Amino acid sequence: MDIELKKMKDEDWPAVRDIYLAGIETGEATLETAPPDWSEWDATHLIPGRLVAQQEDRVIGWAALSPVSGRCVYAGVAEVSIYVAADVRGQGVGRALLMELCDQSEMQGLWTLQAGIFPENEASLALHRGCGFRQVGRRERIGKMDGHWRDVILMERRSPKF
Repeated sequence: MDIELKKMKDEDWPAVRDIYLAGIETGEATLETAPPDWSEWDATHLIPGRLVAQQEDRVIGWAALSPVSGRCVYAGVAEVSIYVAADVRGQGVGRALLMELCDQSEMQGLWTLQAGIFPENEASLALHRGCGFRQVGRRERIGKMDGHWRDVILMERRSPKF
């Protein structure tokens, strides 16, 4: 698949939001029930490490990092978000985004990336494993969706540079 990875721009937000909403609607991507507005999303994600994957002029996926804590001792740790449009899943878009995000995070001095993934989301678990993440735990019954408790698998990738 011929894709181009670019820094996410403000004007990419409508497409990013639509892909995020589609992920929310699967019930397998996040405990969130609706995407935030741009200002809220922008305020909660790190500026370096915001990527979009484009095919021609269409955004087909995105990845971003969020700080895990405001405490200075965690300055090198970030949470990964990655979403791919439904019609291009399984074609390497997620892998390209995640590998680039890992590379960029190291250039920014981040030593640990973490991800929380539902155990039923086998594709995301495989993607993260294939990009050097390992399972470090399981948060049981961490959130309720539609009246059902959900577990989250905790994965992390430690940079070999630090």
